[in-house]
Amino acid sequence: MSAKISPNAPLHPLLAQYLVQLSTNPLRTKAITSATFSFLQEVIGSHAAGLPPSPTPKDASVLTKALARAHINAKAFKMALYGFSVSAPLGHVLVGLLQKAFAGKVGLKYRLAQLLASNLLIAPIQTTAFLASMAMINGAKSVEDVVRTVRAGFFTVIRVNWVVSPLSMVVAQQFIPVELWVPFFNIIQFALGTIFNIKVKRLRLAAAKREEEQKERERAESAAANLNDV
Repeated sequence: MSAKISPNAPLHPLLAQYLVQLSTNPLRTKAITSATFSFLQEVIGSHAAGLPPSPTPKDASVLTKALARAHINAKAFKMALYGFSVSAPLGHVLVGLLQKAFAGKVGLKYRLAQLLASNLLIAPIQTTAFLASMAMINGAKSVEDVVRTVRAGFFTVIRVNWVVSPLSMVVAQQFIPVELWVPFFNIIQFALGTIFNIKVKRLRLAAAKREEEQKERERAESAAANLNDV
């Protein structure tokens, strides 16, 4: 999707420059944007979920310790790589095909058809790619692990997308200038992805806490049993 800048719309110089880059170098600009947002989603999600910093050796450098406290770690860079090499190119190609299919077609029925095609064809592909990538980033070691992750999360993610996508499209059509649609949808996706990230991390943190508490109880019961035997 390329953006055409309206000469009548006063824009912030940085935003105007971004739109110029989006128009002249759409894939590169989208890839850099997606990489940046994916990186920030991971870092912000870790902070907001209350995850403890990654452990560092006692003799680690000050920079290493600072990066650990800031949750700037290997996973954050893997997320950036996902945004740059998977999310942005895939979205660029799929949305481009959708736009070509409906180019020159106007009217309510074509808008609805485009929305349905986006939600029933494009969204499932992007959701599958997202979940498969997350499985690999989180350490999936086999195809079965990836498939299991996709099956477990597919309908949860796609249902949210089916709600958010039409609503954001209506808002864009009614209130957002066309030249700002790409940044607008980027922000929507960033916010949604960050919320998902925080939710998943909190669930994992709670599960790890419950597991640790269970182990503590088992150790206490084992110690009590040993004392009784004595």
